[in-house]
Amino acid sequence: MIASYRLGLVLIIAATLAWSVAGLFTRWISTDTGTMLVWRGLFGALGIFAVICALQGRNGITAFARLGHIGWAYALVSGVGMICFITALRLTTVAHVSIIYATVPLVAAGLGWMILRERPGRSALVASLFALLGVTIMVGLGTDGTLSGDLLAFGMTMALAVMMVISRRYQGLLTLQAACLSALLSAIIALPMAHDLAVPADQLGLLALFGLVNSALGLALFALGSRMLPPIETALITALDAPLAPVWVWLIFGEVIRRETLLGGGIVFAAVLVHLVQHNRRAVAR
Repeated sequence: MIASYRLGLVLIIAATLAWSVAGLFTRWISTDTGTMLVWRGLFGALGIFAVICALQGRNGITAFARLGHIGWAYALVSGVGMICFITALRLTTVAHVSIIYATVPLVAAGLGWMILRERPGRSALVASLFALLGVTIMVGLGTDGTLSGDLLAFGMTMALAVMMVISRRYQGLLTLQAACLSALLSAIIALPMAHDLAVPADQLGLLALFGLVNSALGLALFALGSRMLPPIETALITALDAPLAPVWVWLIFGEVIRRETLLGGGIVFAAVLVHLVQHNRRAVAR
């Protein structure tokens, strides 16, 4: 049990690292959002499909026929969640999206309790509240958001929480196949938003890397790890995406990090670290 939990932690932390570089790629890639999402999804699907072939061979390919309604539901929720996220960034402020996304540990805790009857521990709830506080300090509340954009951001948050609950509830879910289908569906959904799929070779290379790292690696690791952890634990770790993103931009572009970002990011890191240390001590004591 402890070994499975720790493996889940490693996988979700790795997934969060893969997702946190999205800001870098959106800086490098000059295509419109729709085109970027289409290529990201396609390369992501190809990357996960290659992993399936390497690890599972022909059995992995035929397993797509056994996804069932749960696997399709997971893939569809994931694909729609990504579209909600990108569209929300167009309609409302990054600050609003970040704040709403930071509520995902609390949303996941509620869904986990209602559906799985997994009562969240006090430590996880307190850490989630501190993580929300940290993100709020980082980006500020802001008053220039829009209702439609904020609703889409919450839709993305709900989608991620639902994915966590599905992975935890259905241990037999074909996670890699569902993640592959999810990436492909996100590309199909984004297709009407794309202006021009013909992109220069250098941009295509960046789009391929974006899809392989951010989509394929991130989705695959998340799908595998989220079945091993309670939803609130998974959500709490993914909250590290917010403070990690500006660190990558600072390392690559030399962009100065604001004091609010350092303070808020420090609170998020501390909240997650303290909770994980406390959880590990309790697990060992048992």
